[in-house]
Amino acid sequence: MITQWHQQYGERINAVLQQALGRLGPLSPQLRDAMEYGLTQGGKRVRPMLVYATAGLAEDADPAAADAAAAAIECIHAYSLIHDDLPAMDNDDLRRGQPTVHKAFDEATAILAGDALQTLAFELLSDAGGRLPAERRLQLVQELATASGYGGMCGGQALDIYHEGRQIEAATLETIHRHKTGALIRAAVRMGALCSVSVQPEELDALSRYAEAIGLAFQVQDDILDITASTETLGKTRGKDLEQQKSTYPALLGLDGARALADRLHNDALAALAGLSYNTDTLEAFAHYIVQREY
Repeated sequence: MITQWHQQYGERINAVLQQALGRLGPLSPQLRDAMEYGLTQGGKRVRPMLVYATAGLAEDADPAAADAAAAAIECIHAYSLIHDDLPAMDNDDLRRGQPTVHKAFDEATAILAGDALQTLAFELLSDAGGRLPAERRLQLVQELATASGYGGMCGGQALDIYHEGRQIEAATLETIHRHKTGALIRAAVRMGALCSVSVQPEELDALSRYAEAIGLAFQVQDDILDITASTETLGKTRGKDLEQQKSTYPALLGLDGARALADRLHNDALAALAGLSYNTDTLEAFAHYIVQREY
């Protein structure tokens, strides 16, 4: 199911992203090229596919809003990876099997490409069109802003950097990753649901619990793959977390303990979906994929 969805919605999100890039104009071709390079060079497209999968639960979901939300969250994700790879951050040369943006272009262009992708995300959301009421579009903007900034991804990244080379407890590691990785995954699910005006608060709460579980499971599996998969399979440098003395779940719990945690989070995700009246087969398949993926 996920392979089929990846093909179908991968093509859809890539078309939406190319349309957005095509509207940028001729002001700075190098900056536009760097944005396109960072945004369209492969990637699993997990976050936009979660937007589409969740939006697809309700019959009244607005397709134009779903496209805007999916593209916006992928722009934020791409910007975060571009900046994460910079020498001042993780200092990585490879991303998705290709030179990172600052290697393919230069550091200044990479910084600006990330900045421009971040602002493009909110431009897409605010100009989504479709039939979604203005107050709902504002909720989409707020969801993405909160998940991206101090209280979400950026705050989690700051904690991660601060704790490099330090021994930390499991609760601190969980706080880091619920923000650094989990916040955008949670936002993807919630934004997909908010593309419908009929979603109820209790349904949004259940979907949020699902997203929180798979968001943390995604990072646990990333930590596992960082030591079990090859650089070629990962498309990025293997063992980078160990090299930078970052705390990881295998380091804290052991490899078997990390796998057990991923399984528990997988079960938590499925339990959160159990009470919903929608057909949640696709979201269940995503939960399986998160803990079984090999790259």
